[in-house]
Amino acid sequence: MPELVVTALLAPSRVSLRLLRAFMWSLVYSAALVAAAIYGCVALTHVLCRPRRGCCGPSRRVAPACLKDPALGEHGFLHLRVACALLQSSGLRLHYVSAGRGNGPLMLFLHGFPENWFSWRYQLREFQSRFHVVAVDLRGYGPSDAPKDVDCYTTDLLMADIQDIILGLGHSKCVLVGHDWGALLAWNFSIYFPSLVERMVVVSGPPMSVYQDYSIHHIGQFFRSGYMFLFQLPWLPEKLLSMSDFQILKTTLNHYKRGIPHLTHNELEAFLYHFSQPGGLTGPINYYRNLFRNFPLEPQELSTPTLLLWGKKDPYFQLGLVKAIESRFVPGRLETHILPNAGHWIPQSNPREMHQYMWAFLQDLLG
Repeated sequence: MPELVVTALLAPSRVSLRLLRAFMWSLVYSAALVAAAIYGCVALTHVLCRPRRGCCGPSRRVAPACLKDPALGEHGFLHLRVACALLQSSGLRLHYVSAGRGNGPLMLFLHGFPENWFSWRYQLREFQSRFHVVAVDLRGYGPSDAPKDVDCYTTDLLMADIQDIILGLGHSKCVLVGHDWGALLAWNFSIYFPSLVERMVVVSGPPMSVYQDYSIHHIGQFFRSGYMFLFQLPWLPEKLLSMSDFQILKTTLNHYKRGIPHLTHNELEAFLYHFSQPGGLTGPINYYRNLFRNFPLEPQELSTPTLLLWGKKDPYFQLGLVKAIESRFVPGRLETHILPNAGHWIPQSNPREMHQYMWAFLQDLLG
């Protein structure tokens, strides 16, 4: 068929797709402005209630001792083969904490926001006797390299990071464990690199295509995700989150109802330390700035053997997402457990329950 005819036939579809994307971005930025107004009022209230803290949070000079706890593992850096095209270096350098090398299969942990490798402290202790456990600081977080450009945080580059981590650690496959943003990355990675994932444990996070379809039909989910729209804006989210000594982040992590139960001051500082450094929030927020780049997403079939853990009281993701995830799975490949008293932060709030389910799920890998 002549190229001109093909172009003419495809033209209506291309125009429709462009109009759909334009409409979507108009909604996203409208929601972003509303979210900015709400979060702006919250941040200003924090400043007025705590005037001595000032508008901007100061940089922490000394890292809390818990970040150097030798019981959690040894610290190291991986130099990745795949680099962002906008960087002049040959590859990014990612920080990780490792324990149990030689004790069994690789168990790779991917954290969420606003967290870092330290969010897996309970799991590093629990599984190092039978697995080579590695908790990584994803690009943009902690001591890992943090390119400034938004285009350095696309899904393709993040997938390449995970691939290079697995191979760079000397393994050909892994048990992949993800929470929140790490869960979203784990879902994507299992789809595009299935040979590198032997089993998967996903906590409190849906695949992006499932989240997209579910949110379109359940407006309540949009209201739970207002911060995602705020993060589409340049520079303002970083400013708001840092105001009054990072009070919004503090409230997110240690709120009496929605936060991490029994979080100590030093543990809270373990998360805030790197965010407080100059530019420390830009990399993590750039993940969200790429969130709608590939809209609309095609539905994808999920087939990697997966353990899904979900908190019934999760304030950020509705429980209905679990059934939406189950509908995308090949039968017999998904094991789901809803924790009735858990919220969003299961690896830290309910580690014993999580470990019990994980040991049972992974038992046959250990011989």
